Amino acid sequence: MPEQLGFDLPGITALGRADFLVAPSNAVAVALIEGWQDWPGRKLVLSGPAGSGKTHLAHVWAALSGAEICEAQTLAAQDIPELARRSVAIEDVPAIAGNTEAETALFHLHNLALAEGNALLFTGEAAPGAWHLELPDLKSRIDGTQAASLHLPDDALLSAVLAKLFADRQLMPKPDLIAYLILRIDRSFAAARRIVAALDAASLAQKRPLSRQLAAAVLDKEDQLAR
Repeated sequence: MPEQLGFDLPGITALGRADFLVAPSNAVAVALIEGWQDWPGRKLVLSGPAGSGKTHLAHVWAALSGAEICEAQTLAAQDIPELARRSVAIEDVPAIAGNTEAETALFHLHNLALAEGNALLFTGEAAPGAWHLELPDLKSRIDGTQAASLHLPDDALLSAVLAKLFADRQLMPKPDLIAYLILRIDRSFAAARRIVAALDAASLAQKRPLSRQLAAAVLDKEDQLAR
């Protein structure tokens, strides 16, 4: 059957608190984000592997605190005194390891934001001790910050995430599809979003219902593209 033309219209990623499902793998981090006003020193490090929910929780915290969110790699080009006038979430801090200009900018942001009475959230995949920051004063301040870690979702959480992603797109998969998927996709929120979007696109293009057979074809195509 010829495929109809499709449009690349990805679903909007929902980053609100109601869209973040709580499970043992993330419960402590969620509690700390929600209780951000009690952070020791008004700062927190949030670590976890790619796809574990760091960016989502950073957005949740920004909504709660009125914080700005910025990538660590952009800091050297930022107006640090202006940025420090509000709370800030700095994403992917390990990416600036060894970048003297960016590390210096982060050091000044740390000091100025706290002096202004604002709060700071730092994110990175590994625990802070493995961020390899080279500026001693910055490293000591990050190492002395309370830390929370996220873990990749277990089967129950990944199943719930997949179900919600399908529901957000008003899709009703066959009952066995989610169980099939959790055995075959990477254990991350990013992988869940990617496969749901791919299945939605394939179902529309091929005019086929969501099923294990369609999922197998989509996963096989993704595997071939990755080689």
